[in-house]
Amino acid sequence: MLDGLILGFQVALSVDNLLYCLLGVTLGTLIGVLPGVGPLVTIALLLPLTFGLSPEAALIMLAGIYYGASYGGSTTAILVNLPGESSSVVTCLDGYQMARNGRAGPALAIAALGSFVAGCIGTLAIALFAPMLGRAALSFGAAEYTSLIIMALVATAILVHGALVKGLLMALLGILIGLIGMDLNSGTLRYTFGMTSLMDGIDFVVVAVGMFAFSEIVTQLWNARSEIPVATKVASLMPSRAELKASAMPIMRGTGVGMFFGILPGIGTTISSFASYMLEQRVAKDPSRFGKGAIEGVAGPESANNAAAQVSFIPTLTLGVPGSATMALMLGALMLQGITPGPNMITERPALFWGLVASMWIGNVLLVVLNLPLIRVWVALLKVPYAWLYPIILSLACFGIYSLSNSSFDVLLGALFGLFGYLAIKIDCSPAPFILGLVLGPMLEENVRRALLISHGDASTFVSSPISATFLGATLLLLVLMILPAIRKRHQKLDLELE
Repeated sequence: MLDGLILGFQVALSVDNLLYCLLGVTLGTLIGVLPGVGPLVTIALLLPLTFGLSPEAALIMLAGIYYGASYGGSTTAILVNLPGESSSVVTCLDGYQMARNGRAGPALAIAALGSFVAGCIGTLAIALFAPMLGRAALSFGAAEYTSLIIMALVATAILVHGALVKGLLMALLGILIGLIGMDLNSGTLRYTFGMTSLMDGIDFVVVAVGMFAFSEIVTQLWNARSEIPVATKVASLMPSRAELKASAMPIMRGTGVGMFFGILPGIGTTISSFASYMLEQRVAKDPSRFGKGAIEGVAGPESANNAAAQVSFIPTLTLGVPGSATMALMLGALMLQGITPGPNMITERPALFWGLVASMWIGNVLLVVLNLPLIRVWVALLKVPYAWLYPIILSLACFGIYSLSNSSFDVLLGALFGLFGYLAIKIDCSPAPFILGLVLGPMLEENVRRALLISHGDASTFVSSPISATFLGATLLLLVLMILPAIRKRHQKLDLELE
């Protein structure tokens, strides 16, 4: 590990990679501060621009955007009760109350401090556990990967906002879209409807930009929000000694919660922050303080979401299974560079893996340096009218899509997926299962075919392996845990009607 870290710091401290790390965390903080422009949109927009970069520079910059947004999202949550990121929703509960009580500065400082500590510990967890998980993954065969992918898709469909059936249908639709194009085994064209433009399938960037950039623009314009009122001023940033003491254990507990949930496929940073908040309420001596400006309600969730953001790189890099829509974009970025994440990635591409790990430590330091002195600048940016912001995003999106293959058909396709993403939001369907299905669909098909070829068509191969059977059992358990409350509620309703 020490040899890997030495190599990683040599890569991360090169002038080019250091600049890309600074660019990534700065953009991440900026998009975290601006509501409605999340890391999904930004990473999707920047994917075409990473073609000319080295794999190390591309991943370092995109990763900086991801965990930088976890820092910046707390700013608007605390100052104007408007979360810049979904994982910062729970920060509104106590952070905004602290701001109303004249303690906005300490709330912002504790959020930055908690994120810094959690980020450093989360990066250490990647350095310690990712190689071990990679070695364990060498025992994975086609059947094990099939079961793991199924579990990731089902877990994401269950845990996202919305009904279970909608989540599963979105994942299935994403798999079908991912299978468009020429079958590599037989050369048969599938779902192309005679259009030669679809022979090579639909590019991942087209779908990502359409669903996250175009649909976000339509959604925000529909809400007709032209300006965000800034309701508070920031005075001193220095927390009191009592606030520092009260925040110490919540930061450590939040970091632990975020690391636990971050490594599980389909959980994400939002669930981690809510779990941390509920834990702090449970262990608090006076739970009634929460929702009225408790510093623990800021420290715990902010630590949890940043730890989860960093640790979520472990299953993506070592198993090739993204745990969230943003991680699916990261996986897509690696594939665009010709790199397939998996258990051999650490040994085959050590400069890429350890360079990313080292850049995370550097990025966390840069974020603290950026966030605390520039808080007043981020507050000023909250006053930028949306009418100025969205034409710029739309132009960049169209330019990025067109630059893929100089095809106007791709731009129209992106607009079509933007319409689909908007309709999905209107009917309460999360795009996360869809984007995961799109990325994992071809991998699922390949591993199912390979497993059946090895077993000569015997489907029992998926349950004869202990690892595969464990993943399938966990998937069934998740489904049962979600279905049982609905069945119980239906029975109670029938009993009431009979009475």
